[in-house]
Amino acid sequence: MKGFLLGVYLLWAMLQLCSMQIASPATVLNCCEGDILILLDSSGSVANHEFLRLLLFATELFRPFSLGRGHVRVGLLQVGTNPHLEFGLDVHSHQEGLQKALQSISQLQGDTNTEAALRVAQRVLTETDEKVPKILLWLTDGVQPGDVDEPMSGMKARGVSVLAVSTVHGNYQVLQRAVTPPLRSHLYSVDIESIDIITEDLRDAIIEIIRAERLRVVHLTSHSAVLQWRPVLSTDSGFYELWYNSVRKTDNGIRRILPGDSTVVQLTDLQPDTTYTAALRPESNQREFNTLSVTFTTLPDVLSPAVVSVSDSGPRQIRVSWGPLQGARVQRYTLEYGAIPSGDVRTLILPGQQNSTVLTGLQPDTQYLVTVSALHVNGKERAMSVRACTQEASLPALTDLQLTQSGRQEIRVAWQAQEGLQGYWLSWEAGSSYGLNPSVSSAYLPPTSLSTRLTHLAPHGRVCVSPVYSSGRGDRLCCTARSHTDWPS
Repeated sequence: MKGFLLGVYLLWAMLQLCSMQIASPATVLNCCEGDILILLDSSGSVANHEFLRLLLFATELFRPFSLGRGHVRVGLLQVGTNPHLEFGLDVHSHQEGLQKALQSISQLQGDTNTEAALRVAQRVLTETDEKVPKILLWLTDGVQPGDVDEPMSGMKARGVSVLAVSTVHGNYQVLQRAVTPPLRSHLYSVDIESIDIITEDLRDAIIEIIRAERLRVVHLTSHSAVLQWRPVLSTDSGFYELWYNSVRKTDNGIRRILPGDSTVVQLTDLQPDTTYTAALRPESNQREFNTLSVTFTTLPDVLSPAVVSVSDSGPRQIRVSWGPLQGARVQRYTLEYGAIPSGDVRTLILPGQQNSTVLTGLQPDTQYLVTVSALHVNGKERAMSVRACTQEASLPALTDLQLTQSGRQEIRVAWQAQEGLQGYWLSWEAGSSYGLNPSVSSAYLPPTSLSTRLTHLAPHGRVCVSPVYSSGRGDRLCCTARSHTDWPS
C-alpha cells in the first residue's frame, strides 16, 4: 500500500511539472540581468519525491524571468558522487527550453560530494567576462553536505551571492555560514510539502540582487539620444521623472514626466559634440527607488549631404541618393547635372525631406557630373559631387535579311542596316560531301557590304548576320535556306 501511494504521488508530481512546462506568464520580468547557477542536491540522501518537488519549485521560481544574455542566464549543476553540469548558463534563452530541461532531469543518487560540485560551480560562475551579478542557489536536504566552508568563502570573496533552501532536517549551522547576508531573505528552511510558500520571497531576494538599475544610451546622433532602462514601475504604480542638461550649463535643464510603463525616451534638439547628463527617478508611493543617471556626448555635427551615391543606372536614366536625411534641418536640396565635359547643366529643386531622385532623359554611354547641394535652415550650405555613367544602349539587330537563289548550288544573302556600323559578321551551315553533320563557317564583311553569295550551303542550313558596332556585336538575324531540291530549276 505504501509503494502504491508513493507511485501515485510521483505521477501527480510529474503531471504538475508537465502542466507548467511551457506556459509563459502574462507579465515577463524584464527587470533583471545576472547569472544564476542552481546547485541541486541529487544524492541518495534526497528522497525521489523530494527531488521532484525541488524541480517543481525551481520551475515555478524562474518561470517569470526573461532569459539569455542581457537578461537572466540560468544553469543547473547536480550534486552526487561526481558533479554533473546538467546545462550551462548559455544554453537556454527561452522559457520553453528551460522548463523542458528541468522536466527531463534524472536524479543521480550516490554520495553527497558537495565540495567537488562547488569547484565546478566556481569555474562556471567566475570564469566569464560577463560583468553582471552572480548567484549560487543551493537546493538541498542539508544532510552531511561535507566541508563546504572554504569553497563557499572563496566564491563569496569573488562576488558570488549564495542563497540556500533546505528541508527541515538540514544542518542549519553549515547553511548559515554558507549564505551571504541577510540571512532573513537568503536562507530558507522549509518542509518539502510546503516549499511553495517561499517562492515569492526567494524570487524577490533574487531580484534584489540582479535588478538591472541602470540608464543607458542605445542610440546617439549629433542632435538626439535614445535612453533605455529596465522597467520598475507599471502604469498604475507610479511615473518617471527625467532631467537632462548640458554639462556646460548651470541651470536645472529640461524636465519631463514619463508614464510608469515607459522603458525608453528620445531626447531631441541637442547640440552636436556636447556632453550631457541625464537622470531618471522612478516615483511611487509603494517603495523608494534609486535615481539612475548616465553621461553621454553627442556626435560631431554632420551637414547633409555627407554621402552621394548612384544606382539603377540605365541608358537614359540614373538614380541619385544622398544622406543623412536630416528632415526639418534642411530647407531644400538643389541637384545640378550635365554631361562631361561641356554638356548643358540642368537643375532640380527638391524638398528637405527627400533623399533620392531619378534623373531621366540622359544620353546613353555618357559620363555625367551630378552635384547635390543643401541649404540648411541655419543658413549654412553644403555641396557634394559625384560622377555617374549611363549604360550603353542595347545593340539592335539588322532590320531585314533575305535569301534568294542565284544558281544551282548558290544563294544570295542580302540585308539592310543603318549607317555607322563597323562591319558585319556572317555565319552559315555548310554542306558536307560525305553526308556528315553540317559544319559552321563564318566570315567578317566590311561595312560597305550589304550582300554576299554562298555556295555549298547545307540543306535547310541557317544563315545569320550580326551587325558590328564600335562597342561590340549586335544581335544576329537568321534565316533558314530551303532544300536544294526546293529551288526552281
